[in-house]
Amino acid sequence: MLIAQISDTHISAQGEQAYSAISTAEHLASCIDHLNGLTPRPDLVIITGDISYSDQPAEYRRAADLFNQLDMPWFVIPGNHDSGDQLLAAVGSVHCPVAQNDLTAGFINYVIDDYPLRLIALDSTRAGDHPGGEVCTARAAWLEQQLSQHPDRPTLIFTHHPPLKMGVLETDRDGFIGAERLGAIVQKYRCIERLLCGHVHLPMFAGWRGAIVSTAPSIGLQLRLDLTMELPSQFYVADPACQLHHWTAEHELITHTLEIRQRPGPYPFE
Repeated sequence: MLIAQISDTHISAQGEQAYSAISTAEHLASCIDHLNGLTPRPDLVIITGDISYSDQPAEYRRAADLFNQLDMPWFVIPGNHDSGDQLLAAVGSVHCPVAQNDLTAGFINYVIDDYPLRLIALDSTRAGDHPGGEVCTARAAWLEQQLSQHPDRPTLIFTHHPPLKMGVLETDRDGFIGAERLGAIVQKYRCIERLLCGHVHLPMFAGWRGAIVSTAPSIGLQLRLDLTMELPSQFYVADPACQLHHWTAEHELITHTLEIRQRPGPYPFE
């Protein structure tokens, strides 16, 4: 099974640039063209939040038009730049198959059960236009209920915010409410192969509560790694990038980070 992950697209309105520096729609289009041309082609694509740049309806519509160019199924969750209701209105229930009772509670949580790996979408956004993450008691109870139904089936959880600090000032200071609550569930269910996250705009991996937390790069806005936590928050305009998560026949999950750019080669070693 091959899963592609795109994250932090920050799509701006037509004719505008995100942060006055990057044409995010063009970068996303490059990622989509690359994924469509892969052999083997991904079985599905997950988009782990921050779809919009400034939470405007036109941005979601533009993002949905681009995602619809994918030649494989795709699924999306919100990030802290997004409003769940506007996102759902733009992409529809096929790409965001949240149950009505979860939507009523204000969260976009759902399960994809059609593949060798079970995928659980967990909404980690915090109310009140706050950039940080949260897993409240209601979301934690929902997650544990889903995991308890198939405790032996290999499972991926995909969410926007990583539940621990990853060494990037801009996102570390956002915080995560309920990390211990989520961690207790992760530690309890050994079926969890990985927590796939975004938010950090860099590819990172961390062992956490007996599982692995990974973050995907953005499609072009790269935050600055600063382990001193002293430099001002800044970003670089980088090549478009995404990730491939390969669930092998040996039941091992291997992650590849793809930088989409022109480069010389390939050349034979001989």
